[in-house]
Amino acid sequence: MAMAASISIPLNSPSRRALTSLKSLRSSYLPLNFLRPKTITATLQNRNFRLSALSMRIDAPEKNSQISFLDRKESGFLHFVKYHGLGNDFILVDNRDSSEPRITPEQAVKLCDRNFGVGADGVIFAMPGINGTDYTMRIFNSDGSEPEMCGNGVRCFARFIAELENLHGRQSFTIHTGAGLIIPEIQNDGKVRVDMGEPILKASDVPTELPANKDQSVVRSELDVDGVTWNVTCVSMGNPHCVTFSTKGGQNLEVDQLNLAEIGPKFEHHDMFPARTNTEFVQIFSRSHLKMRVWERGAGATLACGTGACAVVVAAVLEGHAARSCTVDLPGGPLEIEWKEENNHVYMTGPAEVVFYGSVPL
Repeated sequence: MAMAASISIPLNSPSRRALTSLKSLRSSYLPLNFLRPKTITATLQNRNFRLSALSMRIDAPEKNSQISFLDRKESGFLHFVKYHGLGNDFILVDNRDSSEPRITPEQAVKLCDRNFGVGADGVIFAMPGINGTDYTMRIFNSDGSEPEMCGNGVRCFARFIAELENLHGRQSFTIHTGAGLIIPEIQNDGKVRVDMGEPILKASDVPTELPANKDQSVVRSELDVDGVTWNVTCVSMGNPHCVTFSTKGGQNLEVDQLNLAEIGPKFEHHDMFPARTNTEFVQIFSRSHLKMRVWERGAGATLACGTGACAVVVAAVLEGHAARSCTVDLPGGPLEIEWKEENNHVYMTGPAEVVFYGSVPL
C-alpha cells in the first residue's frame, strides 16, 4: 500500500507556537526566506509498506482552510486529523457516514507505524450513534487489535467531533463504545471531562483468573511474574487493568527505575488475564498525588492512558493509599481523576490537542 501524506500544522499547535517564537527572532538571527512555506519530500520504503511522498507545510492554515479540509470527500483518499492526549496520539477519521471502519486493522497497523507510516498509538473512527447515542467510537490499536475503550482517545474524539460539527464552548455528547455509554464534556478552558462510568471489580468480569479475595474482587493479591511476586489489584474500566504499587515484601515502587519494555509484556500476556491486560505501575507521593507508568495492551509503553489513570485511583482507594480525588502524573502530563462515592462513577479531566491534518491515498 502506497501512502502520500500532506500535513498541515494547526494554529494552536506547539509547532505553530514555536514558529511564532521564531518569527520574533527573524530580524536578528534568521534569513527572511527561512520562514516562507517550505515543502519537505522524502521517499521511504520496506517490503510491506511504502511512503511514496511526504509533504509537510511548516506554515499553519487559517481556520477556514481547516474546515474545508475536514469537508473534503475525494474518493480514494483517507482524510484524518492527528490528535494527542498527553502524548497518547491517535489518527482520527470522520466515519459518520458508515458503521464500518474506512480502513482495515492491517491498514491501521501500517498507518500507526512511526517509521513508515503516519505514526500513532491507534486509529479512532467517529461513527453514527446507536441505541440512542450521538456517536459511536471504535478504535484499532497500533497492533491491529480492537480495544473496548480508550480514555485519552475519547477526549480526542470529543474535540474532533466539536471541530467536525463546528461547535464552540461547553459541549457534551453521548458516545457508544465497546465499554458501554461514555459521556465527555468539553469545558470552557478546552479540557475534556469524561464520565467514565462505574469501575468493574468482579474478578470474572475484569476478567482475571486470579481468585477473588475481597467481595468477589481482586485487591492487593499476589501475582508471580517471571519469579517476582507483585501485589496487584484488578480493575476494569470497560477494559482490563492490573494495577501494582509494590512487590511482595518490597518498598513502594519508584516507577522511573522500571524496565517497562521487559516487564510489561509479561503482565500483558500472563495466564491470569484471558483477555490480556493493561498494566499500571504506580508510585505514591501523597493521598492526592500519584505517579504511574503504563504498559498498554496492544500498544506497549505509551505516554498516557486515561482508563489506566482511572483504574489507578480506584485501586489506590481500595488498597487504602489515596483519597477519591487525585492528580495522576503520567509521562505525558497530569490527569485529574475523581471516583465519586455518591454514584460510583469515575470522572477524568484532561487535555486533547490537534497535532496536524493529513491525507493518505487508500
